[in-house]
Amino acid sequence: MALVPYVENSLPALSKFHNSSAQFRFANHDLRLAQDWKKHGVAAVVWDAAVVMCMYLELGKVDLKGKEVIELGAGTGLVGIVAALMDAKVTITDREPALDFLSANVKANLPQDSQVSVTVSELTWGEGLERYPAGGFDIVLGADIIYLENTFVPLLQTLDHLCSDTTVVLLACKIRYERDTNFLGMLKKQFSVEEVYYENQRDIHVYKAWKLKQRRDL
Repeated sequence: MALVPYVENSLPALSKFHNSSAQFRFANHDLRLAQDWKKHGVAAVVWDAAVVMCMYLELGKVDLKGKEVIELGAGTGLVGIVAALMDAKVTITDREPALDFLSANVKANLPQDSQVSVTVSELTWGEGLERYPAGGFDIVLGADIIYLENTFVPLLQTLDHLCSDTTVVLLACKIRYERDTNFLGMLKKQFSVEEVYYENQRDIHVYKAWKLKQRRDL
């Protein structure tokens, strides 16, 4: 998520963020995500990286069925919702102020039988990690979570805690600043990293990462 201040009459390219909802079709479902930038800030709008992450998941290159998945910095919850619709068991996380808004989007967009496989949970990177099983997830998802330099170290701590030797991390992001590239350099000290998808129109990269001793054949 980019730090863009709320301005009622801002650039036309940002006008979509001022809408009260955003509509998509993923995993054979019509989705309507509530947005409220004015009240909740950047966590309460759907950014392009989340859309591209969902596009990548629909390509089927990552098997989600029955997998333990956690989404970091979920915001509106689009990515986690789509993962759940693709039969993953999903823990959707964000900081505490975003949870009510996030939970409402999950409830509004998932059929009842899919909601039982989803947990919405508070996670501030680097804090209270013992509440989450060490290495307990098959897939970690993050869309546009690389944007504040002072979060890089706790984010890496969180990834290290959540990932086993067989965990796959997928990160979708726009490379806006030098610090974004710097994060990838930091990530590569602990993980193998490769770009697996690029969406030219939105200028969004998807990176796959796994702990250095993990095989690349998952």
